[in-house]
Amino acid sequence: MYKIFDKRILNFLVILVLTYITFWWTFFVFHRPMDSKIIWLVFAIRSFSSFIFYKDYSLSWSKASVNTFFIKLLVYFVAFFVYLPILYNELEIYLLLSELFLHLFLINFFVYAYRYVIQRLEKDKILKTKTVFIYGAGKAGVKLREEFSRSEYKVLAFIDDNVELQRRSIDGIPIFKRSKFLKTHDADLKVDLLVIAMPSAGQNVIKDIYVELKDYFHNVRVLPKMEKILQDRPFSEQIKDISVEDLLARNPKDLDKKAISGFIKDKVVLVTGAGGSIGSEIAMQCAKYNAKKIILLDHSEFNLYAISEKLANYKTEKILLSVINRDDLFEVFEKLKPQIVIHAAAYKHVPMCEYNMKSAIDNNILGTINCIDAAIINEVEKFVLISTDKAVRPTNVMGTTKRICELYAQNVKSNKTDIVAVRFGNVLGSSGSVIPKFMEQIENGGPVTVTHKDITRYFMLIPEACELVLQSGALATGGEIFILDMGEPVKIVDLANKVISLSGRENIAIEFTGLRSGEKLYEELLINESDRKTKYESITIAIPTVYDIDVLNKDIEKLVNNDEILVNLKAIVPEFDHKPN
Repeated sequence: MYKIFDKRILNFLVILVLTYITFWWTFFVFHRPMDSKIIWLVFAIRSFSSFIFYKDYSLSWSKASVNTFFIKLLVYFVAFFVYLPILYNELEIYLLLSELFLHLFLINFFVYAYRYVIQRLEKDKILKTKTVFIYGAGKAGVKLREEFSRSEYKVLAFIDDNVELQRRSIDGIPIFKRSKFLKTHDADLKVDLLVIAMPSAGQNVIKDIYVELKDYFHNVRVLPKMEKILQDRPFSEQIKDISVEDLLARNPKDLDKKAISGFIKDKVVLVTGAGGSIGSEIAMQCAKYNAKKIILLDHSEFNLYAISEKLANYKTEKILLSVINRDDLFEVFEKLKPQIVIHAAAYKHVPMCEYNMKSAIDNNILGTINCIDAAIINEVEKFVLISTDKAVRPTNVMGTTKRICELYAQNVKSNKTDIVAVRFGNVLGSSGSVIPKFMEQIENGGPVTVTHKDITRYFMLIPEACELVLQSGALATGGEIFILDMGEPVKIVDLANKVISLSGRENIAIEFTGLRSGEKLYEELLINESDRKTKYESITIAIPTVYDIDVLNKDIEKLVNNDEILVNLKAIVPEFDHKPN
């Protein structure tokens, strides 16, 4: 309370003194006699204006910003238009305007001069022990420079690809183009830190900068994407280490957000496996694209709770249920009337499905059949099955169960429901992903274990994959298997080396442990080379496989009720070539 009172008194004293000085000077310049009544009247109106607009009287001068300047303009212009009619017959307008602009100049001069002195004193107290370059001289980079000026980091220069900014400077700090930096800096004399402050840049740009400049810096960090930046926190607190996801991620050039919005907006969407890696991202994307309501269905209490918390401000239904429970699942469909179903619920871990074949068949095949049948009976508009590249010429039980799900989705009599499958490879950062395992092994001192020196996998970021899944759903007319463009396959040993390099612990060894049960050296996305193009380069359609649905149902029934699991799986999927340990 005392501090607020202090600020008020100080502010009013400044208004009084400056009003006296500016009127004295104006009267002197225009050869008019001093009139103390006018000064007191203007002072009173300006003080009142300062009191009622944005609490101007309590603004901290040491924290002044551009907004402070505009608040001052508002305060004094409002006051001007109040006292102008009162003094219209006593003083000429040009005289009052002259005094006003002189007052505005002086008050802002003192505010920003005070701010500069205080910040300069604060900077002088901080020992600059580290050096930093900022890549990106836009708004984010400038804000970071300002924040670094109050830290142990000394900003040596900006680097920017914008030709219009190159050879210029910001507050005396030069802006280099990348080629000039590479010519003038020695990689042996490393700078402490490079911050890539380009929140709107694509992942390919971030990767390119990192690959080319990493040898010149002890550490490279990056500002998150604009949508992930918290505006109420300093940018310098939000910069993060470059991750493997940053280096492997790709932004689809033909992502059609308008098509996705048209597919999802104002629809009731049911997501099975809503608490899993894919399901939770799908649910959040549905919220982003303004679904009318999202039905979150998962058999894990914790996972369901976690996604519910993330969507706490969105209209959701939380259903704790296994897709194997056919009767209760049908009741959910009948009661909540979903218009779109995204079926992400599945057991996906290859070795775990090898150890638990019966559970994998029940959950993956019967669970999918239950969801598809419920969708057809309740006339769901579109049903999207999340599939996997492991369904192509499968060598394991998990991949084979997903292939059978594809066959059912393609051949079932769907009536009014468009049923499609979307096939893609591994997603970075999912539960059970190889990267968290590598990081844990590095943290424990190694070695990092890789099953085979030549093993490769396709990788895609979870948000990227999920948006393309929804885009595929928008394209669907029924019966398709959509295939997402996964780019080039990545050797797992190269991935391990990247994770080790980013950890800064180059002494970590890599150990090859041998292929696990059901694992193959490389994955495929097509059973044969024929496929059909869509209007999007990132999405193609596999040639359909015809399988009489009555025969398929009998074969599945035989599979479920017979102990000869591998034999019956191969009977349905002839290309299944099991690779046990």
